[in-house]
Amino acid sequence: MSDPYLWIKWAHILSATLIFGTGLGTAFHMLATHLRGDVRAVAAMTKNTVLADWLFTSPAAIGQPVTGFLLVGWAGYDLLESWLVVTYAIYAIAGGCWLKVVQLQLRMRNLARAASEHGESLPPAYHRAFRLWFILGWPAFLGMVSVFALMVMKPDLW
Repeated sequence: MSDPYLWIKWAHILSATLIFGTGLGTAFHMLATHLRGDVRAVAAMTKNTVLADWLFTSPAAIGQPVTGFLLVGWAGYDLLESWLVVTYAIYAIAGGCWLKVVQLQLRMRNLARAASEHGESLPPAYHRAFRLWFILGWPAFLGMVSVFALMVMKPDLW
């Protein structure tokens, strides 16, 4: 159990699981809470979503490429193999979407908290941010699903 490669592989799989699982779980709860329309519940959920991203997703999103590059080198793959190049691109696109999503989550959290504290409805700015959050979540989600497939199948794409 002292094989460093296996520990790095374990960390890589764990970080991928955290990214995917936290993203899917928080997205489900954000959507379900949003649809209920309870401003206090939305304020609490957006606060928890931001916290979950900082505690789980952020460290995993940093660890994922670090462990990935270590594994590529250790396993003897060429860094420019087609499936890896496509993986890098998808991960970068998904990461870009996620960074914008985090920014939107912070805005939604602040807007929902203010509305809750003042006993008001969620403002139009919250709903606009939510729509963009929802739209950007799809490429991030589908990108991670694609990365999982590429990691397992390692297809020769060109």
